[in-house]
Amino acid sequence: MELRPLDALNEARNKRVLLELKNGKQYIGKLKSFDIHINTVLEDAEEHVDGELKRKIGTTFIRGDTIILISIE
Repeated sequence: MELRPLDALNEARNKRVLLELKNGKQYIGKLKSFDIHINTVLEDAEEHVDGELKRKIGTTFIRGDTIILISIE
């Protein structure tokens, strides 16, 4: 059976993921939820810039149209 993008995200729920945004920032956290637009909620999120931890931001909402990459850790 073929694995579709939303199926892959469903399997990643409650796992740590890395989101890379169009502005170059990266967010790492536990994937809690998402919708069909890939609007995403992360828990225990951290913001990274140029591979360096900038801040811990806890629970955060990231708009799907800003995401260019999602990596499941």
